Amino acid sequence: MNNTSCQQISFNFPGRFLPPVYILVFIIGLVANGWGLKSLLQNWKKLGNVNIFVLNLGLADILYLLTLPFLMVYYFMGSKWIFGDAFCKITRFCFNMNLYGSIGFLTCISVYRYLGIVHPMRVMGRITVTHSVGISVMVWLLVSVQSLPDMFFSKTFRNKPGKCYDTTSKLYVEDYLKYSLGWTLTGFCIPFLITLGCYGHVIVFLCRTKTSDELLKQRCLKLLCIWILLFSVCYAPHHLFKNLNLWSRVLSKNNFCSEWFNGVYIAHQISRGLVCLNSALNPLVYLSGNEDVPAQRGRRLQPACRIFSCLSPCNFGCLPVAQTADEVEPELKC
Repeated sequence: MNNTSCQQISFNFPGRFLPPVYILVFIIGLVANGWGLKSLLQNWKKLGNVNIFVLNLGLADILYLLTLPFLMVYYFMGSKWIFGDAFCKITRFCFNMNLYGSIGFLTCISVYRYLGIVHPMRVMGRITVTHSVGISVMVWLLVSVQSLPDMFFSKTFRNKPGKCYDTTSKLYVEDYLKYSLGWTLTGFCIPFLITLGCYGHVIVFLCRTKTSDELLKQRCLKLLCIWILLFSVCYAPHHLFKNLNLWSRVLSKNNFCSEWFNGVYIAHQISRGLVCLNSALNPLVYLSGNEDVPAQRGRRLQPACRIFSCLSPCNFGCLPVAQTADEVEPELKC
């Protein structure tokens, strides 16, 4: 099929759909992340080292939220970028850092939860704040290395001045598709499989283990629901339709077209709105990751709960990081 018979693509759809989404995410995201980070820092000494990842998750959200006003102006002006090519690339870079940083830190949190539930005695006293900080630095470095090549792709097009592409211009779309597929594998698929394996094992372990700690099960199921929500609504559709849209652009550039091109383009724009929702949904991790509230509740119910909670996944990291297993032995004996 040639280009003359192609269905007209709705290029004006993003200008109608994305600005309201950006405004909603900006308001809710700033309030939720600000409140979550404040609560996290106020109770820092009472919380565990897993919250190092939660803190970085919040910082990644704030980094992206601060770029949304510029994107709002871009679409309100009819998709005309007035802030220069360099700042366009910086804005897209911040989005990628938020997206893949969020996936990375959620993966780290899931691994910590898994270790805290399935192998509590092996990790007790062995994982410290230093380890968590070091892992966080590695996540930022890996995400930066993955995102940096995107900065070298053209984000503007000489025949369409004022554009700020979220991927690249038509001239380099073939190379960008190859880069995007590799990026999807390393930045999304591998972390997805790791997280799926961790939570899957945790659920099986909890179902097979006889424990009366219903609070523990509820909190872990809540974290699992948050993870399913983020990956199924925010992350998976974005990567799927982003690559399909790039493929349709490659086909169109080579004088091939199909009726599904317009549908894929609209789906891609919707997925762009959904993926930015992660900055508003990530604070749910603060609510489910606040170890202090359940610990206080457990102490009011029965002293024995505190012993189990310190070895459980959802309270993983409740031990002061400077303590070793020998140092907490008197407390465990109580």
